[in-house]
Amino acid sequence: MTGINRRRALAAGIGGALAMPGLARAQTQPQTQATWKPDRPITVYNPLAAGGVCDVHLRFLGERVGRKWGQQVNVDVKAGAGATLAAAQMVNVKPDGTVIACMTINSLRYPHYQTANWHPLRDFSYIIGLSEFTFGVVVRSDSPYKTIQDLIAAGKSQPDKLNYGTSGIGGTGHLLMIETEQATGARFTHIPYKGTTDWMPALLGGHIDFVPDGAGWAPFVENGQVRVLAMATEKRFGKYPDKPTLIESGINAVAVSPYGLVGPKDLPPQVVQALHDAFKEAMADPGHQPLLDQFIQEPWYRDPAQYRAFAEKYYVDVKPMLVKAGLAKS
Repeated sequence: MTGINRRRALAAGIGGALAMPGLARAQTQPQTQATWKPDRPITVYNPLAAGGVCDVHLRFLGERVGRKWGQQVNVDVKAGAGATLAAAQMVNVKPDGTVIACMTINSLRYPHYQTANWHPLRDFSYIIGLSEFTFGVVVRSDSPYKTIQDLIAAGKSQPDKLNYGTSGIGGTGHLLMIETEQATGARFTHIPYKGTTDWMPALLGGHIDFVPDGAGWAPFVENGQVRVLAMATEKRFGKYPDKPTLIESGINAVAVSPYGLVGPKDLPPQVVQALHDAFKEAMADPGHQPLLDQFIQEPWYRDPAQYRAFAEKYYVDVKPMLVKAGLAKS
């Protein structure tokens, strides 16, 4: 299977096979509400930097869940280890529903190339899928690179001179650039950060030359500080119809990066269901989609069974990509 077909098959496993009609915006048929209700505040661990897109999203949902239950929902930043640290904390958490985590897709990659004391399929209870980052390659508005071809040409003529920032080693942005380098022969220097609130100031301050990551950069495109060179989507993105995809540019790469909520293993089914129902209700809030639109993110609703099924499939499917990228051994 070619690189692009493998990536498209992978994307289809995320956005197609499991995305039943009506699920995308959390509008499934009502389910019977679970009877469990927390008797004390809930903590949600955030795997990315404070103030970033994920942080803002979790706080929005947590505020509404908190109002529903009359309990505070606190978002606690646990950034690090390639955005896997938050979910990894679940191995030390009592399965009572009061401490859960946001899990990025990197938790399904990390154990393939790093030794971990946790396993994503054995040690987590899957609760709900929330959203998916939209990726693009961006530069400052005053950058000399006007197109993705300009950037690639510079990476070929001056290997490793240009720096780029992402949300961590082995993350979606890093994999995107490894695949881009393999496809084009260009070479760039990777500088990992904890998230948007770290790499965005670095980009604007001239410490890095470009960012191939999730659209925490979108508001800066709106205010004219940042320019999009290409989108890492299957098709041209509606908000930027004049911006080509990497595929159109001859680079066989598509970024795939959803996230959701997980708890520790052995979380009782009624607790899983209650948490799912509460956060699903929060996703139906009228302000939810406008918040996602601000950062050009896609809704990515999955119920507990669908989320686990996705994780089981992706964990297997992603390994060949990591081997090709030189991050994992076959």
